[in-house]
Amino acid sequence: MTLNGWIQILIFCAIVVALVVPLGWYMTRVFEGARTPLSIVLRPVELVLYRLGGIDESREQDWLAYTVSMLVFHVGGFLLLYALLRLQVWLPLNPQEMSAVPPELSFNTAVSFITNTNWQNYGGESTMSYLVQMLGLTHQNFLSAASGIVLAVALIRGFSRVSAHAIGNFWVDLVRCTLYVLMPLCILFTLFLVWQGVPQTLGPSVEATTLEGAEQTIAVGPVASQVAIKMLGTNGGGFFNANAAHPFENPTALSNLVQMVAIFALGAALTNVFGRMVGDQRQGWALLGAMGVLFLAGVAVTYWAEAAGSGPLNALGLDGGNMEGKEVRFGIALSSLFAVITTAASCGAVNAMHDSFTALGGMVPLINMQLGEIIVGGVGAGLYGMLIFVIVTIFVAGLMVGRTPEYVGKKIEAREVKMAMLAILILPLMYLGWTAVAVVLPPAVASIANPGPHGFSEVLYAYTSQTANNGSAFAGLTGNTPFYNITGGLSMLVGRFCVIIPAMAIAGALAAKKRVPASAGTFPTHGGLFVGLLVGVIVIIGGLTFFPALALGPVVEHLAMTAGTTF
Repeated sequence: MTLNGWIQILIFCAIVVALVVPLGWYMTRVFEGARTPLSIVLRPVELVLYRLGGIDESREQDWLAYTVSMLVFHVGGFLLLYALLRLQVWLPLNPQEMSAVPPELSFNTAVSFITNTNWQNYGGESTMSYLVQMLGLTHQNFLSAASGIVLAVALIRGFSRVSAHAIGNFWVDLVRCTLYVLMPLCILFTLFLVWQGVPQTLGPSVEATTLEGAEQTIAVGPVASQVAIKMLGTNGGGFFNANAAHPFENPTALSNLVQMVAIFALGAALTNVFGRMVGDQRQGWALLGAMGVLFLAGVAVTYWAEAAGSGPLNALGLDGGNMEGKEVRFGIALSSLFAVITTAASCGAVNAMHDSFTALGGMVPLINMQLGEIIVGGVGAGLYGMLIFVIVTIFVAGLMVGRTPEYVGKKIEAREVKMAMLAILILPLMYLGWTAVAVVLPPAVASIANPGPHGFSEVLYAYTSQTANNGSAFAGLTGNTPFYNITGGLSMLVGRFCVIIPAMAIAGALAAKKRVPASAGTFPTHGGLFVGLLVGVIVIIGGLTFFPALALGPVVEHLAMTAGTTF
């Protein structure tokens, strides 16, 4: 580890924290229907969209209607994207004459993009036409990100409203999020990326002749617009197979920094939205503080492990750290930072190959996802995931002091705790259940490239990434098979919607409650004690649930590496 590396990491953290308040203020005004600096231009467009969609913006929905609207919207998105993938060969804007995508891969990809996972069992530049990349994938990048944000806002309303029946209108929230938040930021971000050298064209691939005389096809396309929303919306689906390690997606050190900031910007700012809407910004800072503690711990371990390198290489005198699978232009510090950022958020974009990290360096991204990606997390998903852990933490605190737990003036009772535990426990069922099946089923085992504990980690990482709606992968697993496409698609659906539905039930229950005045026995939830307790509960739940699986994979691999054995 170097001082220069830590300075770069701290600069990133400072920029993210500096953006929290202005973005939080702006998003709060958007979702409260207040006037914003862009209203003079966008308000007429908003009204036209409501008129075309038959939406009454003054009519709100209860939690069940809000959730059903969200589910219907996603079913429509799935059918549209699946049809585009299957019919690609006959559709326009296909200069490379890409063939139709096979049924199992179409299912997996369509599920992946509607759930904000963007798991890719394909190479983007060699599989998808420009039309599918834009109308299908980029389109869903916007809508899945907007859905996550508005669901978090709906849960916030559950905490902030008193004796209320409704938690907002899904269609209104979706329009406002896309129109006022995602579109303006992505337009600016796209222009920045084009300036940095990212292609944005509908022209065909470029044919080039190398110095040796060989012919090479250089893929281009509408790249910048997809990269912008994949980062801001924490989607992660790359236009190119190499994702953010590709020089056409991430050409400079400046683009790398801005892309990392973009991954965290909206998710971190939503904690400020929470504080503003519940009437106490300190509550939002406490949530961000807990996220920050877990994030910095992960960065420290990953950076240390990658800088230390591996025993066999160090024994040969190659002790400059583990550069396998990393871009020289980013180095160990920024590769480690990017890996932790992208798995702390549900982004999945990568600028280095996680499969080539050391055992402990690769374990941290795995743990980030297994915790439900609550460390900032996906836009919206990170906040409602963290609030679910807050409910469990408040329940534990209530048990310790012997009184009914409260949070921001709302009593946390049996229904909320049951829904929170359901959301937390459903994820390990997918992570661990499908991994157990895959490591004994011969067709699934045949896809594992590496033997021993590293091969086990590849499978565990795949199902963890898909269930956590992340999308990054250990590159050694061949996932484009019927088994992995179908089981992975099911994992993504469960990981997304079996957390959302309990979260919305919690929102409805809390919104209907009265606010309880704080008293001498009220546990303060805006200070260091609460942050420490919240972090402790998260770590204990994660450790009890996942340590046995981690022991079979990264831990055993690390111990073997120290003895001179690699996989």
